[in-house]
Amino acid sequence: MTVTVTAESAAPPTGVLLDFKNTEMTFPNGTVALRGVDLAVRRGEFVSVVGPSGCGKSTLLRIASGLETASDGVTTVNTDHIGYVFQDATLLPWRNVAKNVELLAELDGRTSRAVRAAKAAKAIELVGLKGFEKSLPRQLSGGMRMRVSLARSLTLDPELFLFDEPFGALDEITRERLNDELLRLFVEQGFAGLFITHSVSEAVYLSTKVVVMSGRPGNVVATFDVPFDMPRDPDIRFTPEFGELVGEVSHALREGHR
Repeated sequence: MTVTVTAESAAPPTGVLLDFKNTEMTFPNGTVALRGVDLAVRRGEFVSVVGPSGCGKSTLLRIASGLETASDGVTTVNTDHIGYVFQDATLLPWRNVAKNVELLAELDGRTSRAVRAAKAAKAIELVGLKGFEKSLPRQLSGGMRMRVSLARSLTLDPELFLFDEPFGALDEITRERLNDELLRLFVEQGFAGLFITHSVSEAVYLSTKVVVMSGRPGNVVATFDVPFDMPRDPDIRFTPEFGELVGEVSHALREGHR
């Protein structure tokens, strides 16, 4: 039995915003995607999940957001302020940057046009796109389109941000730059994050905690606390300590895939 609780009030004293307990997911075709997943995301945490393709990482996000209902277990969500950034920027091609960023607040229907525009302007500036408000998606690079997607969710003032491998299709330099921008926003805005990625080094660099999942059906096989302070120096990627932790996570990932 699955119970999903969404509360507008503050999270409980433990600070847990998202909690999966013994979560399982079996699709109608019989595919078992998740089995016995226990995972919590607390205030102040940025949790990355790595695992082989098809292990149910994205399914966890869809359950957390209410887009899917788990087959078993208990999923508790202690906020209704949730941002979701997909693998693709999913922008409306006929709307310019400003109008795309306003879209979620517009659909939410709880803010006036003036407030939406003000929130969009602030979010656009936060992600470094000031000056591109009138540009259409086809006029932007892949990295800029992902910034628009991020800004769009920021207008909802999320307490919990869900990221479904948003930088996977970008070149390495752009990806690292957006990693730095995302960390800056995490520190400045104070949201909690659940981030899906196939890149172990990206997971370690971004996160306060890295969770490793097994092959399908996915479950948690290892958890690593990341000891590096925030805000994080980009050059930490080149230190022996960083490389050692990346190696430990990679080893756990290989072991969990056997």
